[in-house]
Amino acid sequence: MLPKSKTFQELLEGDTPVLVDFFAEWCGPCKMMQPILEDTSRQLGGKVKILKVDVDRNPLAASKFQVRGVPTLILFSKGEVVWRQSGVVPAQQLVQLIESTVLTKA
Repeated sequence: MLPKSKTFQELLEGDTPVLVDFFAEWCGPCKMMQPILEDTSRQLGGKVKILKVDVDRNPLAASKFQVRGVPTLILFSKGEVVWRQSGVVPAQQLVQLIESTVLTKA
């Protein structure tokens, strides 16, 4: 039997930090974030989970976290928002931010 998949909230509250990319299919800068997030994921390995949330398909999630523009990146640690920023963020800046914000405190 397959393990039950975790809900969005359960993932956010887990021990592994979670970076959520709130995006939209029609958004040009959002498309620029995809290779940046892949690079960030490669550099950090399994130390952080990266989730993508389409604001058009998940308006309640976007509303809950007051996402007003896309892309908006929000970093969660044990369910708490520890950082957020709208716009494109370079991979190296993202990696440094995640390492200094949540990984050094683990």
